[in-house]
Amino acid sequence: MADSAEKAPRATANRSTTPVSDAFQAYISTNWAERADALPQPREQAPYAAARRRSLSERFPGKRLIVPAGAAKVRSNDTDYAYRPHSAFAHLTGWGSDAVADSVLVLEPTSDGHEATLYFREAAGRDSNEFYANPEIGEFWTGPRPSLAQVAADLGLATSNLAAFSDVIDSVDADTVVVRSGDRDVTDQVDGRRLLAADTEALEQDADDELAEFLSEFRLVKDEYEIEQMRRAVAATRLGFDDVIADLPQITAHERGERLVEGTFNRRARAEGNTVGYDTIAASGPHACVLHWTRNDGPVVPGDLILLDAGIELDSLYTADITRTLPISGTFTPIQRRVYEAVREAADAAFAIVKPGIRFREIHAEAMKVIAARTAEWGLLPVSADESLEPEHQYHRRYMVHGTSHHLGIDVHDCAQARRDLYADGILEPGMVFTIEPGLYFQPDDLTVPEEYRGVGVRIEDNILVTASGAENLSIGIPRTADDVEAWLAG
Repeated sequence: MADSAEKAPRATANRSTTPVSDAFQAYISTNWAERADALPQPREQAPYAAARRRSLSERFPGKRLIVPAGAAKVRSNDTDYAYRPHSAFAHLTGWGSDAVADSVLVLEPTSDGHEATLYFREAAGRDSNEFYANPEIGEFWTGPRPSLAQVAADLGLATSNLAAFSDVIDSVDADTVVVRSGDRDVTDQVDGRRLLAADTEALEQDADDELAEFLSEFRLVKDEYEIEQMRRAVAATRLGFDDVIADLPQITAHERGERLVEGTFNRRARAEGNTVGYDTIAASGPHACVLHWTRNDGPVVPGDLILLDAGIELDSLYTADITRTLPISGTFTPIQRRVYEAVREAADAAFAIVKPGIRFREIHAEAMKVIAARTAEWGLLPVSADESLEPEHQYHRRYMVHGTSHHLGIDVHDCAQARRDLYADGILEPGMVFTIEPGLYFQPDDLTVPEEYRGVGVRIEDNILVTASGAENLSIGIPRTADDVEAWLAG
């Protein structure tokens, strides 16, 4: 692993370059004011991250565990996407939107557990030319990085310069386990050393898969810090929805009004948190029938519905995931209201059964009973609702092909690598947070439905916390009945 001074910039000689003379370097390296080196108090999540590391240590005794934050990802040539560390790294360190790229958490086995060290590229001194000459990581270009002591105090975690991580790589053996999705370069180095240690051409990755699985399953039940972050993310997201409604006159006047919806919400996300938790879906009119419509390049036309699926990710990286479907003119047409209230009925039915002890998949099944009943009642199915619910039929799923729920947290689709028997077939426990998001989508060219339904898409999505006695809808404060939505728009 290269030291910070050895990290070559990607800029080429075709761009203007910084001076390289010895005289210039001597001049720019002197006459700087002393910097305050005050140490911060440990951040709020530091003790929670420490507890997570202890649980990880107990699960993998005797194993060296390597959890990379990941490198910055190139967007085009020498420009990168906004950096976000790997979720497992953030969960185990408490380092969120301010994490330094290329960092690595290492848990070295000891006689009674593990010793955790965070390796990262610390601030460059004025005795190197990095701070002014390296546009990829230099302070003049990207801002100052914290010191080892500052990060150690902030996170309550031992720290070391990233250059020292090469010693970790040199000591890799068959008992080393890595989060493979964290950083391809780190993973390749670990694999190479493990192959040498094993003296074989075959590489066993079972332990790596087990680690990834454990880290996903570990997040199925949130601690009190995580639950509070989810509440804050939902509250911030409510403000973003309010902003969109306030901007509707400008939005409907623009030929690409969906882009204005996206921009308005993203402005709030940057003001209240880190960014959006996922690409905003601002789907107006028939675009609402495209489940992951993120092009957001269409008009927002009065008389249509707009499906807004959006969530704000906080600096801790925890995100909300909310969907509301709004009548752009302020009131639902009779058909729009019929579809909307059927979706809400399905959501309410699913929420009503949530409590500890039921299986996660039962939530979807309960919502589907309503979707089947209503589409049968409207004459859209070739069989009765009961027959459609049979596994060999499922005709009602033509109008809702997605699932009703997914876990939510530091990833919008959290815990994705958990085993099925702990996720889809898992038993609900207090502290779990997930979505309930039924919908009905009648494609504009679907000949199985009357013309007045075509192009109507509705989804209602809430964020649900399982409690000791039942469940709490964390997003209940965002209007969700047809009457309340109309009053929200009127206000």
